[in-house]
Amino acid sequence: MKLHELAPAPGSKQTPKRKGRGIGTGNGKTAGRGHKGQNARSGGGVRPGFEGGQNPLYRRVPKRGFNNRFRKEYAIINIEELNSFAAGTEVTPEVLLEQGIVKNPLAGIKILGNGEINVQLTVKASKFSQSAVEKIQAAGGKTEVI
Repeated sequence: MKLHELAPAPGSKQTPKRKGRGIGTGNGKTAGRGHKGQNARSGGGVRPGFEGGQNPLYRRVPKRGFNNRFRKEYAIINIEELNSFAAGTEVTPEVLLEQGIVKNPLAGIKILGNGEINVQLTVKASKFSQSAVEKIQAAGGKTEVI
């Protein structure tokens, strides 16, 4: 295949409708907007969520509780996932991203103590649970909060 032989898949490219280009097109004069009314005007229409004056859904649905705008979400890892590293490795957020263990670090990484660890590692993360610290130290490793 050569560059000049490239073509889009059949049916993937459609020519746009040319509105307001004469009677013969079926989309002339009013350009598919009908006669008069709010939607026929330029800039016409209603905002998203508007229900014609009826109390809209976003006001009808009850709102509960308090949502803290400043809450920090942490990416969570269990210590059993750290067994894939070789003994003596320094595990940092950058290494976890490279390995694909963490997809999105969010506000930081928190290590939880679910599972067992049998490799001696130096783990650097934003937060640790108490059980994770105990298990990592019991395996001969170290924890460091960054």
